[in-house]
Amino acid sequence: MANVRSYCLNVRVGNWNEDMYLAEVKLKDFLEKKERGELAVQRSSFLNDNILKQVDLTVSTDGGLHIGDSVMLVNMGGASRGRTAVSINADTSSLTRPPDPVIQAPCGVIAGQSLQPCTRTAFTITSVDGASSGTPLHYGQSFALRTTNGFAGGLYLTSDLQTFQKCAKKSRLQEVSLNEDSSFLSWWKILHFDPRERLEYEGLPVPANVEVLIIHCKTNQALAVLGDQVIWTAFGREYEVTAHTFLDSHKAETDSNHWLIATSDPGGAGLLIVGHQKDTTEPHSPTQNE
Repeated sequence: MANVRSYCLNVRVGNWNEDMYLAEVKLKDFLEKKERGELAVQRSSFLNDNILKQVDLTVSTDGGLHIGDSVMLVNMGGASRGRTAVSINADTSSLTRPPDPVIQAPCGVIAGQSLQPCTRTAFTITSVDGASSGTPLHYGQSFALRTTNGFAGGLYLTSDLQTFQKCAKKSRLQEVSLNEDSSFLSWWKILHFDPRERLEYEGLPVPANVEVLIIHCKTNQALAVLGDQVIWTAFGREYEVTAHTFLDSHKAETDSNHWLIATSDPGGAGLLIVGHQKDTTEPHSPTQNE
């Protein structure tokens, strides 16, 4: 009980001068951090205001995907999870210092349950082969996925071979993250989700809002969401994203690897995939009339 303070600072006993000085230093430090916007509550509010800011996705007039389109990567769910979208997994520690904080690399990605087009969920299809903006994207064509400019930093969706030091935190599979360098590690390509029809679709334009596989060019692993690897973030219950091809008993990729590259509804009603139900029938084959 000898160390218990019996008097407040106004009563000048003991090391009253030192205590008063320390209180003044703490107050001064608090006011300086507040002025610079460095308080934890300020940084958290700033992060939420900017990362959840609405983004207008591209309206596809011809039903296809193009270089330069602003899209979302949506998985329609499975037995252990609902619909999710690839999202930036950032917190206040991911921001650069004021006065103009932005998300810095490297930064993680996660499968979030919010399907609202915003800075956190929007990606831009970027050319890696010199194709001009507006050029249709084709099956098998290499491209990059970049976050929006400004607060999101224009970072590239990147992956590499897993090692003991570099892998997904929970599943220990191949890590997917956001980095500022546009290299071969950030190259992806799209394949038809049905392996029986994959060769027939090679080289054809990729339609928007249909199930496809997103394959990492260097490792040949498919982008996947793991419903059994739950991660709690500031935005709720979310799932780990990795690059790993999951095959069923028929050697076909499972729904963990099936993605819709979603665009906006022309009528302004949000995503075109809203109301889309997962098809459980036999895959549809193209006919001569289509």
